[in-house]
Amino acid sequence: MMNGINDELILAARILLTALFLIFGWRKLRDFSGTVSQMVQLGVPMPALAAAVATFMELPVAFAVAVGAFTRPAILLMFFYTLGTALIGHRYWTITGADKVDSMDGFYKNLAIMGGFLLLYMTGPGKYSIDALFGIAAP
Repeated sequence: MMNGINDELILAARILLTALFLIFGWRKLRDFSGTVSQMVQLGVPMPALAAAVATFMELPVAFAVAVGAFTRPAILLMFFYTLGTALIGHRYWTITGADKVDSMDGFYKNLAIMGGFLLLYMTGPGKYSIDALFGIAAP
């Protein structure tokens, strides 16, 4: 236990915070053309590049957080990526009808995930991490 924080809970937090990204990142990679189509539907500029960035963020960057490698920089990237997906993919304020509630739900879930990333940034990767294994984990 470091500073009264349980390392097993930090490991669980890293895994739980990244599970969603890893699952959907794998889906984005497996159906990349569908991911590009989704970006087109959202009106994202340069949809192929946006799909590639999303896939990169949700697979290798989220995986780095999950295993605790370059944890704090990876968490910052995930924090800002999650903010971007909230603002681009869940613009509930532009939607009417039944889809508005679903979009609002996604937006506020992203904000909650961002809060988790901020807390994880503050705690650091914990002793069960690649960073700790190589002695590069910050206290």
